[in-house]
Amino acid sequence: MSPRTFGSWTPSTVPSFAGPFAVNHALAGAARFSTEGGVGPEDVVVDRRGRVLAGVESGELLRFAPDSRVVEVVARTGGRPLGVELYTDERVVVCDARRGLLLVEPERGAVEPLVTEFEGRALRFTNNAAVARDGTIYFSDSSTEYGIDAYREDLLDHQPRGRLFARSPRGEVTPLAVGLYFANGVALAPDESFVLVAETARYRVQRVWLQGPRAGEREVFFDNLPGFPDNMSTGPTGTFWIAIVSPRSPVLDRLLPRPRLRSLVSALPAALQPQPRPYGMVVGLDAGARVTACLHDPDGGYREVTGVREHDGALWLGSLVEPAIARVRLPAS
Repeated sequence: MSPRTFGSWTPSTVPSFAGPFAVNHALAGAARFSTEGGVGPEDVVVDRRGRVLAGVESGELLRFAPDSRVVEVVARTGGRPLGVELYTDERVVVCDARRGLLLVEPERGAVEPLVTEFEGRALRFTNNAAVARDGTIYFSDSSTEYGIDAYREDLLDHQPRGRLFARSPRGEVTPLAVGLYFANGVALAPDESFVLVAETARYRVQRVWLQGPRAGEREVFFDNLPGFPDNMSTGPTGTFWIAIVSPRSPVLDRLLPRPRLRSLVSALPAALQPQPRPYGMVVGLDAGARVTACLHDPDGGYREVTGVREHDGALWLGSLVEPAIARVRLPAS
């Protein structure tokens, strides 16, 4: 590993929980579905039969039907599954932080590695994905330096080590964006004209154009979120849902322009470093980058929300730390 270097960045003033981000309790009282001993269902997806799938920290890919709540272990990745997406023929794309981009066939428990390295270097932190209609997979690699067990180090270093890739149906892997600050959630526009990628360490979402006169160009889609963006998904009516794992940390914001001080903080035990708040939040954006929804649970009844998926008038939520998946009905519009 290269010697640690600490970037310097002065974040914008955190937006207040007012206006489009006004505090509410829309996520409070969410129904919980136990993962039967599995911890950290980081992302969730709903298959064509209405069954919910999620990967947990033990490396198991779980599936259950909400009406029965019987949890099945449908595959074991041998790593740490994070993002999950439907593919074709009832197969599932899994972003495994330790093993790379995988294709899983739940009915047989088969696990096929799709991308494990790029230009001779192993992927360190495969995180989230979106699948196009032609089978192209867009996926993020959070850091070229640190793996999932050292994600705090990457956030404290604050260096542009994240990447966004595209894997074609023929298996060709192309970098679409490099130099991202902790690349995380990925979502496709409904017309597939662009792809979005969250930059957790910069509290923003970037857009990469895939079609039209600006194809290949990259720009900031939404800047200065009130928290750390994690996984993303595209809802059935085009809403871009963003899981907010925690509100911003005032301590970390003050440390970000001070690399020397941050290097000292990074040497402290993890328990003494800035911590995520026990708070539930998801944000919805439209294609014009306008906030159309912001759902809160200030009490953190279901905390550290890392995954969000809209299905049949409800949001399914995943978490990095909870022993359950959650579901909350969307407020009537």
